[in-house]
Amino acid sequence: MSRVLIIATDGFEQSELTGPRDALNQAGIETVVASPEAGEIKGWDKTDWGESVKVDATLDQIDAAEFDALVLPGGQINPDKLRLDETAVGLVKTFAEAGKPVAAICHGPWLLVEADVVRNRIVTSWPSIRTDLRNAGAEVIDREVVVDGNLITSRKPDDIPAFSKAVIEAVQAN
Repeated sequence: MSRVLIIATDGFEQSELTGPRDALNQAGIETVVASPEAGEIKGWDKTDWGESVKVDATLDQIDAAEFDALVLPGGQINPDKLRLDETAVGLVKTFAEAGKPVAAICHGPWLLVEADVVRNRIVTSWPSIRTDLRNAGAEVIDREVVVDGNLITSRKPDDIPAFSKAVIEAVQAN
């Protein structure tokens, strides 16, 4: 069975974690939610705090070799915290350098910038971080999902169906 790692922390955009997670699970792909700390992480649901999600493992317990792909949900708070976490950034870099699918939605590509894996790549994101992506060497386009090699990016919650489909196809192709 294929396994996909989802890295998140408090402040993840609710739908951007649960939507892809549920789609992957329905496709028969196991998902594991990892965070810097054990227990639960609290989602952000549009304009206020949302539901909590159980953390399956802490980041320091993760071996990238045990996973087929990585998903990075957005939300403004979540990736801003995670890009300061050396273990999270290291995992993103490890997955990307191994050629495994790395999928980031909304503000999630901030972690791709921090891991320095967007140079000379084509990506999309939430409008407010597109300058950061360009400054990191990416070509940014406005499309619901962009697949450039092993990188999969999307702009916003409305893109979750296309994003999830692209992640599932990438995992099944490997």
